[in-house]
Amino acid sequence: MPSAPTPRPLIRRVARSTLALCAGAMVLLGLGFAWFISRVPTAEAAFKPGSDADAIVVLTGGASRVTDAFELLASGRGKRLLISGANRATSPHEISRLNPDFERWVRCCVDFDRSLNTLGNAIETRRWVQVHGFRSLIVVTSNYHMPRALAEIANQLPGVALVPFPVVTDRQRAEPWWAHAAMARLMLTEYAKFLFAKLRIAFNASAVRAS
Repeated sequence: MPSAPTPRPLIRRVARSTLALCAGAMVLLGLGFAWFISRVPTAEAAFKPGSDADAIVVLTGGASRVTDAFELLASGRGKRLLISGANRATSPHEISRLNPDFERWVRCCVDFDRSLNTLGNAIETRRWVQVHGFRSLIVVTSNYHMPRALAEIANQLPGVALVPFPVVTDRQRAEPWWAHAAMARLMLTEYAKFLFAKLRIAFNASAVRAS
């Protein structure tokens, strides 16, 4: 015998519930994006007395990041610098050639790792910090990347104080992110990566507690 047709009221209830769930998810994502944007620094840090750290880590990939990190090192904001995610072709000699003013610090106080992504940056930073026994760290990266970088590094180094130093380009200072499609896409993409990182961190923490 053929099965009885599904009652229309049930179909309507399922459809309404599905639409409500989708609408709720969109609202939550929108609120989350607004929160994320509020966490993206719009200006570089103004260091005050007492805001120095034991060391500095710069996550490569954006304009001016490495130069800003060297300037922090040269001004005594930290005792040692890790350039995390350096290209395999990058060497102390090449850094000194491109930045002759910082050659003395390259010789004495700079280390490199070759990590390929933000999670790798955080893992290599943890190893470097543990080797040297640092308890505080200035984190240098682009402003839009800072929330995810801090989340990953804080997860790897829960006992280390992190001081963000966001790098903000002149264009970002002059114009809002929504004024250009490319910057808007970058923010949305970074938000998605940030959500994925936070979910992965929460899942791993739950798995550890359950084991």
